[in-house]
Amino acid sequence: MSGEQSTTDGPSRRAVVAKRVESGDGDLEEIEQLANAVDYEVVGRLTQTREEDAAYMFGEGKVEELAALVVETDADCVIVDNDLGPYQTFNIGGKLPDDVAVVDRFTLILEIFGERARTRKAQLQVELAELRYELPRAEAKASLAKRDERPGFMGLGEYDESVERDIKRRISDIRDELASIAEKEQTRREKRRESGFDLVALAGYTNAGKSTLLRQLAADLDVAENADRHPDLETTAESEDMLFTTLGTTTRRAQLDTREVLLTDTVGFVSDLPHWLVESFESTLDSVYRADLVLLVVDASEPVREMREKLVTCHDTLHERNEAPIVTVFNKADRLDAEAIAEKRAALSGLAPNPVVVSAREGEGIATLRDRVEDELPDWKHERLLLPMTDDTMSVVSWIHDHGHVEEESYGDDHVTVAFEAKPAIVSQARAKAADLSPIDA
Repeated sequence: MSGEQSTTDGPSRRAVVAKRVESGDGDLEEIEQLANAVDYEVVGRLTQTREEDAAYMFGEGKVEELAALVVETDADCVIVDNDLGPYQTFNIGGKLPDDVAVVDRFTLILEIFGERARTRKAQLQVELAELRYELPRAEAKASLAKRDERPGFMGLGEYDESVERDIKRRISDIRDELASIAEKEQTRREKRRESGFDLVALAGYTNAGKSTLLRQLAADLDVAENADRHPDLETTAESEDMLFTTLGTTTRRAQLDTREVLLTDTVGFVSDLPHWLVESFESTLDSVYRADLVLLVVDASEPVREMREKLVTCHDTLHERNEAPIVTVFNKADRLDAEAIAEKRAALSGLAPNPVVVSAREGEGIATLRDRVEDELPDWKHERLLLPMTDDTMSVVSWIHDHGHVEEESYGDDHVTVAFEAKPAIVSQARAKAADLSPIDA
């Protein structure tokens, strides 16, 4: 167990971070990154190794130490890297100076999500997560209100008996609106598939470099080239060294050797997320669940233990609903030598069989990844059509070029032969178009 003070000057919001663990030493690195993502300056750190205390999470003596550290560092917030119950939040707050907020891990994550939400869908998902987090705390708030003890401390204002009912009604309304958005997005995905595109989703732990990798894979083609067919596609994806830079989804078009794909970058995973929070972002995760292929991006510069934990987090999030094949990508290889990469491949072979090693920042390994993506995508069907020469024949040939990969094209006096490979649905459409061609009358 430990307590530590920082002397760094910085933003106006000053926070002490604290964590309780059952065994070993508490790692505060991730909670500090999360705090920094919303401009908290971490001015103090405290950990404790012990069983959970029902009243305070920490031991009461450790909470007294925490209060002293808050006074010493002039902090205005305590961020606890645990899931605090409502009474634990209240009890810890009672030991701190007035106006010092108590924020637990998930409240902090929701604050980050709230700042990152730009689209209507993202904003709805954040609000849903906030309400689902608040709902079980409403009863505790009611109890505190009846005792006239800081009834507004959980952030919804003073309690009255309609609060729970209003929360449940709003949750129902948000779910209905998200279901409507999801239905439209599914229709859009099907239209993209019908146009000959394979859908590839980038998943992985937050800050693994997914957005940078997206930019590399799509570097040679801009969505603007395809705006008439898919005007909804985003033209850029942020790539900053910050957690949760990408909250919604960003889709760009990329050309492989023989196939065109649509790449979608999604919100990053994070460890120890409760089920209610993952469910709140189910609509965004549909982009992963319903893809033809998932690229699971991992920061290979991290220690094997952290890589393993994050791979487990990602697989746990994906395993229930994901049906697409998964290709693991070891990113940030520019920070490692060949020996270190080989050791990590061997150590993680059970979770990440045959990973592709890349540096998205430097562009290393991108060509290999492109080849692997093409190999892993669902097989296309080979077809050979003999098209009669008509006024509409060349438009059919052009359509086949746009939606598949033409391997052979030859012309006779009264016909065109086209050999190509494409998705089974595209082959079926091509056959139908060929059947509709009527020969020109002699």
